[in-house]
Amino acid sequence: MTAEDNYAAGSAVRPIRDGYHTATPYLTVKNAAAAIEFYGRAFGAEEMRRLVAPDGKVMHAEIRIGDSIIMLSDEFPSHGALSPETLGGSAMFVVLSIEDVDARIQQAVTAGATVFRPAADQFSGDRSGTIQDPFGHRWTLTTHIEDVSEEEMNRRLEAMMRTAESSGNL
Repeated sequence: MTAEDNYAAGSAVRPIRDGYHTATPYLTVKNAAAAIEFYGRAFGAEEMRRLVAPDGKVMHAEIRIGDSIIMLSDEFPSHGALSPETLGGSAMFVVLSIEDVDARIQQAVTAGATVFRPAADQFSGDRSGTIQDPFGHRWTLTTHIEDVSEEEMNRRLEAMMRTAESSGNL
């Protein structure tokens, strides 16, 4: 029997906590307390939980941005938890689907982020741009501006790739 079967059979414990989704990003940073403050200023994040070690490091924290939870902690090298600053970059992005991408990118920049890729209309029907936070994580902010069929999206992508190829930007 799965946890969901147990819940359906009358267990009081849900297999996924209320307010959480199936996948939750977990960020490691060098200064989690400062990151929590930054995410509040940049994205309107609300702190939900903070567990602090005796030495003052954040062992685990949870913030809510819109309807999504993001978990984070300070670095703990002995547990393999290293930040993008220590690693020299990060291979992942967090994508925030929001209203008014341009205003939110400006809000993040005002809070201390740097623009990695300016906001622009995309072939997919979204307007998006990417910022890097002061802790080395990249965030792609996106606003859906146009419904585009799969066929049209593929046509636009092919045209974009031809243009990039002919200009040497690929």
